[in-house]
Amino acid sequence: MDTKAAKTKRPLIGMTLSELEGVVKEGGMPRFVAKQIAQWLYEKKVTSFDEMANISKKNKQWLEEYYVIGREEPVSNLKSEDGTVKYLFNVGDGKKIESVYIPDKDRATLCVSSQVGCRMNCYLCMTGKKGFKGNITAAKIINQILSIPPKAPKGFEPMTELTNVVFMGMGEPLDNL
Repeated sequence: MDTKAAKTKRPLIGMTLSELEGVVKEGGMPRFVAKQIAQWLYEKKVTSFDEMANISKKNKQWLEEYYVIGREEPVSNLKSEDGTVKYLFNVGDGKKIESVYIPDKDRATLCVSSQVGCRMNCYLCMTGKKGFKGNITAAKIINQILSIPPKAPKGFEPMTELTNVVFMGMGEPLDNL
């Protein structure tokens, strides 16, 4: 059995520049390629290696063999009359989290989740009442930011670029360090 083929591909989303430098070193690429990859992932929000125009074909093929971008689109969304959109993401093992996009006249805020459920059990919070199911990874947190707004829900106008990101979705952020 080919152990390389059986190896699970790791997601690049969620990696720091230092971690990306380790990836490019492993692939025999120059160190500056890590910064290029970071720009493609976090600034240009690419969803495939093919979109990385300044990365060589050879390097993209190596990345594709051992890694995945790691972006995942929301599985559903629900829009209210005021333009607020609630997005639902799968985070594995049948667990789901929510992110909420809140547009306003001069800003657009995204509330991201840091946990599946919450162990704080605050009196007025429904998330705490559902119980704590686990922390989510940095990759899953960053994915929420990069994937929203992926595009306006069908029948709605294009949304404003994000101006604020807050940890006010599911979970207690300081409990996931």
